[in-house]
Amino acid sequence: MAMSLYFRRFALATLGALSLAACELRGSDFYDGPNPEAASIGDVTYQNRALRDIPAPNQRVTVAVYGLPDLTGQYKEDEQGQNLSRAVTQGGAAVLIKALQDAGDRRWFSVLDRSNLDNLLRERQIVTEMRRIYRNEQQIDPSALGPLDHAGIIIEGAIVGYDTNTMTGGYGVRFLGLGPNQRWKLDTITVTLRAVSTETGEVLTSVTVRKPLASASTQGIIFTYVELDKLLEAEAGVAMNEPKQFAIEKAVEKGVMALVAEGAMLGLWTFADQAEGERFVRGYNNDKFDGMVPPRTTDVVRPRTRNAAQVVQTVPRARQVARPRPVVERRIEPQRQQPAAPPNNPDSEEVIG
Repeated sequence: MAMSLYFRRFALATLGALSLAACELRGSDFYDGPNPEAASIGDVTYQNRALRDIPAPNQRVTVAVYGLPDLTGQYKEDEQGQNLSRAVTQGGAAVLIKALQDAGDRRWFSVLDRSNLDNLLRERQIVTEMRRIYRNEQQIDPSALGPLDHAGIIIEGAIVGYDTNTMTGGYGVRFLGLGPNQRWKLDTITVTLRAVSTETGEVLTSVTVRKPLASASTQGIIFTYVELDKLLEAEAGVAMNEPKQFAIEKAVEKGVMALVAEGAMLGLWTFADQAEGERFVRGYNNDKFDGMVPPRTTDVVRPRTRNAAQVVQTVPRARQVARPRPVVERRIEPQRQQPAAPPNNPDSEEVIG
């Protein structure tokens, strides 16, 4: 009887607290105010810090990015099955551009965005047409609209894999209807990146990065009889899912770090501080081969394309100023009119003369 009274009081106190909380909680407090749900600038993760700490190069490398498409073919799953939303982001180009800019704190790459090339060319065409109409320019002035920069290397790649439930597990214990349990699972996202020579089309180097995607849930359950005909049932839990966007960002950032190291070993670019560069490449090889670096890593086969990172930019020719031609006056003498000759008609009987 005492136990029943205790649980009754506990239930009433819980309901009272929830009622007071509901009275205090307003809808605007949930989405508008100084709370963790407020918008924030992109987090600088551990992987992003490592990308920013890459040793500086001798000179910046101009690269072009056309896209980072989703080739997984996966659709998002929910409790009812699959829906029409894609499982991974469709904005891979923006992620890759950001990662290339963050490399060495913007000291490594000068990135040319070609993902929306049609928009860029259309805007330049508008400038050209306006100057033709309003300034009568048949050939646009280079000082008003210079030539587009071009890159010696194109950074390409794709999100090629999204495997779900690659590893699952959990544990739990329950005694007299009381106890916790925990479950977790791992998915895997695979991203590939490659550097392609603009001059020859040769693939200079390529890397593949696999990033585990963790999800975990913890739950506590109470399911017991407090009296012969009175059942107490309570349940609480929390679940944490690593955002797929974060996983893709980390995979792309790791891939950019790998491209820098591979390109340095192949002679595509060099470090400003050779000692720091060698230390960075050594750490990359230890990570790549899990500490068991084979001796042949120092004997690499370089690509056939030489000086792929060097670009000769287009310089417009100096415009020739049209000079006015001198006006030459020329007189034309009037021609004298000759009398018209009589018609030559042999059948006529008229005799002239």
